[in-house]
Parts: sequence; structure tokens; C-alpha cells
Amino acid sequence: MLRKRNIVLESLRRINLSRIVSTSSKPALFCTTSVQPARLSWEASSQVILKKKLEAALKYHRVDDAWDVFKDYKRLYGFPDSAIMNRFVTVLSYSSDSAWLCKADGLTRLALKQNSGLLNNDALTKLSLSLARAQMSESACNILRAMLEKGFVLASDVLRVVVMHLVKTEVGTCLASNYLVQVCHRFMELNVSRRNSNVMKPDTVLFNLVLGSCVRFGFSLKGQELIEMMAKVDVVADAYSIVIMSCVYEMNGMRDELKKLKECIGHVPSQLLCHYRRLYDNLLSLEFKFDDVGSAGRLVLDICKSKDLSSFLNLEKPLVLSVGSHHIKSGLKIQISPKLLQRDSSLGVDGEASFVSYADSKLGITNKTLAKFVYGYKRRGNLPELSKLLFSVGGYKLCADVVDACVAVGWLEAAHDILDDMDSAGNPMDLVTYRKVLSGYYKSKMVRNAEVLLRQMTKAGLITDPSDEITVLPETVEKDCENKELRELLVEEINAGEQMKVPSMLYELNSSLYYFCKAKMQGDAVITYRKIQKMKIPPTLQSFWILIDMYSSLGMYREITVTWGDIKRNMASRNLEVTQDLLEKLVVNFLRGGYFERVMEVISYMKEKGMYNDVAMYKNEYLKVHKNLYRNLKAADAVTEAQAQRVEHVKAFRKLVGII
Repeated sequence: MLRKRNIVLESLRRINLSRIVSTSSKPALFCTTSVQPARLSWEASSQVILKKKLEAALKYHRVDDAWDVFKDYKRLYGFPDSAIMNRFVTVLSYSSDSAWLCKADGLTRLALKQNSGLLNNDALTKLSLSLARAQMSESACNILRAMLEKGFVLASDVLRVVVMHLVKTEVGTCLASNYLVQVCHRFMELNVSRRNSNVMKPDTVLFNLVLGSCVRFGFSLKGQELIEMMAKVDVVADAYSIVIMSCVYEMNGMRDELKKLKECIGHVPSQLLCHYRRLYDNLLSLEFKFDDVGSAGRLVLDICKSKDLSSFLNLEKPLVLSVGSHHIKSGLKIQISPKLLQRDSSLGVDGEASFVSYADSKLGITNKTLAKFVYGYKRRGNLPELSKLLFSVGGYKLCADVVDACVAVGWLEAAHDILDDMDSAGNPMDLVTYRKVLSGYYKSKMVRNAEVLLRQMTKAGLITDPSDEITVLPETVEKDCENKELRELLVEEINAGEQMKVPSMLYELNSSLYYFCKAKMQGDAVITYRKIQKMKIPPTLQSFWILIDMYSSLGMYREITVTWGDIKRNMASRNLEVTQDLLEKLVVNFLRGGYFERVMEVISYMKEKGMYNDVAMYKNEYLKVHKNLYRNLKAADAVTEAQAQRVEHVKAFRKLVGII
């Protein structure tokens, strides 16, 4: 009792002294009202006295005093009651000082560990929001996960604000996406068991925020997982979702999935065209990656028809779109509403289109698209199709620009062919364009070609005396290419040549692999994967992700270890650059399969490369499957050397994630 009384006296002395100092040297935090020290009553217990002092300090937001008294109270009596604890955490949450927020975070974690019911959801909500706003992403997400363990998810509007702050950074995006997946799994579990719960289904805006951030930070594999999760929890995709999904599909080379999105939007009102510009852009990008200029050309014609907005599809009700092949009866379905725009949505990726332009409520194509078309059709020797496409899309002006660019890069015969195609179609080019080609011939000393062109110009009635035409050529030669950007982009395409980062054949094989994996046709999937290996084409990240996803759904974790070996071989030969989301998926699956040596191997590699490890997620996954694994077993107790090593790896993992 004497020791407790001394602590109380020392606490009171510190508080009074701190008031003197704070009055003379610095303003009080939040409130300048002084707190009159309560008269010390020796008849009252020290616990009551400390509690009153703590309540008074909290009432006037004197955080320093409150912290000092709290430490004394906790040392003597443990945590105060729930009301005071909630008030204390709330006051600490109001601080803009990161040091106080760190203390609030540590205090909260300790309190929840000792008594999960000590803090209410309101106090935890305020703290998570403050931590997210201060970009303390890991701490904020830990609070959200602790609440989820208690069966509670923040209200949609509050959760959006928290997530909006989280996804400003790469680490925050990783955490937000993992948390969103956890919420979806918990919602589905509770939905199946039909238990009442505060775990609400995540809404469209929340998915849009996280998906958009995954696109910005290059987490295309996480993005694919979230799209499939939207289908599993039956969230309706709005106009923003559709465009972000198209970005994910483009990054993952999933042309078939992107085409299905395009087919669903039909003609939409002009105010939505600017949003869907990126979808068309992504689809064009994939057509070029698949080296299919024919399909790209048809798509461009379709884009140009989007200018005619006289006929709209009535899309009041959400449409249903398959995720994976529509031939798979048991496959996932996602509802989409192309005309729906959520008021609070924020896309953040709309301004990055490269192939499709938007002006005056109309869609068009950029010079980059033109350059790819000219190079692609020229390489295939199919210039008549190019000529028809050019005239259909942009008339004489576009044809003249392309002829001009061809002349500038020295493709004189290609330019001449376009002139002939236009003439054969009954749409002859003007004299200026012919002169550009003619001047190019003379400049390149291709006299015979020039003479042929002169005869054509005479026959077409463009000139009367070929000899007079030669006199005006110097002026034409000096005139530079009018569309300089098109010329420069065409030069870039030529320099790139046939070398593609990913062969078009691999995109086709990945599409087949994706279909087989989603259909759980393991044999066909393995045959397709072996075909990739036999062709000596280095698999992409998507190839490995698709395989791992299939094996994971079938519980075939040993096969994932074999796939990890293939990944390492491709990394060693510098044919593959792995990403954080692929490695994280490996860690989770190795945990489920109990391959702890592989778990620590991948985690070590991620640390070496400076990648973020979501330790809290790993811990949660471990506790779900291996809660008591080797808890009391020591390496010395192991029967075999392999078992001894496994014990050590499990111990290393438990230490890493903070399991005692």
C-alpha cells in the first residue's frame, strides 16, 4: 500500500510540475484551460485518485499528463475500464503528431491482445482513419484486421476514406488489396453459414479505388484476383470498373476477356465516351501485342462508328459477363452496368490512353496507332487493306499524311502503292501528294520509278507536260513532312523491327492456358504449359500466375513448388522479372501446403529485392491452417534430419510473424 501511495504522490507531483512548465513555456494541446488540481484525499484509494486524474487530463486533452498518469495506473492496476480506454485512444487519435499516433497504435494492439472487448469499434474506427491519413498504412490496416476478427467492418463511407488514404502508396495498395480480399472471404463464409454479422459486402466504389491503385502501381496480378473476387461476392461493375478492368486485362495480355467487355458496352451516350476511350485503347494495345493488325483495323472502324450516337442500347439492368470462358458452366459471372457512374468514384487512369483520341465528344485514333498500322500492314505486304482503312477512317487527309510519312522514311514504293490503291478505288489523291512521291524518287535516284509515276499523273490528268513537272520538284523536295510526329513514330516502329518483348504466340498460348485452368482441365493446362517450354519461349508472369492459381484451387501445393523451380530458372536466365504480387501468392500457397523452407526462401528473396512483406496476412494464413504446428517440439526431438530442418523453418517463420 505504501508503494502505491508513493507512486500516486509522484504522479501528482509530475502533473503539477508539468502544468507549471507548460504554462510558462508552451501552449497546451487543443485547450488552454488550466486544470485545477484536485484536493488529495488520503481516505480515497490510490486507484480512484489516479482514475480521476486521468479523466481530468483527458477531458481537457492534456495528452502528456494523461499519458504519465496512465502509465502509473497500468503499472499498478492494469488497464482502466472500457469507457476510459476508449476515451484515451480517441484523444490520442485526434493528435496530428505521429509520435502520439504510434503510442496509440502500440497501446491499442496491447489492449486488444489482453482483452479484445476493451475497445469499442467507434474508437478503433477513429484511430484507423487517423493512422491512414498519416500514411501509417501498416498500423491502419492492422486495426482494420483486428476489427474484422471481431466480426466488424467499417461503414462503407468511412472505409472508402480510409482506403483512399491507403492506396496513395505502393505498400498501402498492397495492404488494402489484401484486406479487401479478406473481407470478401469473411463475407462469403458468413453468407454460406447464414449467420448475422456486421461484415457488409464491399461496394463498387471500394473495389474501384483498390483496382485503380493496382493499375497505377503495376499490381496487375492482384488486380485480376480482385476482378474475380467482385464476381464471387456479386458486386456490380460500373463504368469506372469496366475501364479499370480493361487496364488489368491489357496488362495481363487477356484479349478475349477485354473483347467481352467491349461487346457489352455497345453504343453509349457521348458523356461516357471519354471513359470508355481507355477501354478501346487497351484493346487496340492488345491487338498490336497479338500482332493482329486485321483485328485492330476492324476495331478502329468500330471506334469511328462510335461517333454516331443516334442509337443507344437500353442498359438499365446490369448485364452478366463471364469471367473466363463463357463455355464453362460453373465459371464466374460478373454483373456490369456500363451506364452506371458512381458519384464518389475516382478512376485515375483515364488520361493515359496512347492509341485512341477524344475530342468534341468523338473518338479517334492517334499518330501512334497510325504508325503501328503502317508498319504492320507494310510488313505483311497488305497495303491495299491499309489504304481502305485509311480512307474509311480519315479520308484524303489521313491518306496524304501516311504517304508523306512513307516518303520521309524512304518507303517510296509503299507510298506509290497507296496512290495506286486510292486511284483504283476511285478516290485519286491530289497533285501535291503525287509530287511528294515523285520528288522522293528523284532524290533517291530512282529514275525509272519516277518516269512510271509521271505517266500515271499525265494519264490521270493531273499534269499535261511531264517535263514541266521536273522544274517544280526542287520546291517539293525542300518541303518537309507535315506530320512530323507520325514520321518520328514510324521511325520508332521500324527501329523496333521484329523484336517484341513477348512473342505474339505466347499471348495466344496464355489465353488457352487461362481457359484450361479456369475449367480445371489440369491435363490440358499442363500440355499447353509444356508446349510453351518446348517452343523455348520464356513464360510470362501471367503464365506462372495462371498455373499457380489452378494448382491452388485444386489444393495441389506440391506442383506449386515445381512451378517455383521453373520460375527460379527463368529468373536466373534473366528471362523473367518477378513482381511482388506473384511472390506473395507463392508465400500464401506454400504456407497452406506446409512448405516452410520455401516460405522462408521466397520471403528472404522479397526482402533482398526491397519488396514489402505483408507479415500480418502471413500470420493470419498460418493460424488458420497450422495454429499448433510444432508448438512444443524442438529440433532435438525430431526423428529425422528433414524433420529437424522443418522444425527450424517453422520456428523461424513464427519468430518473423511474432507468434510466441
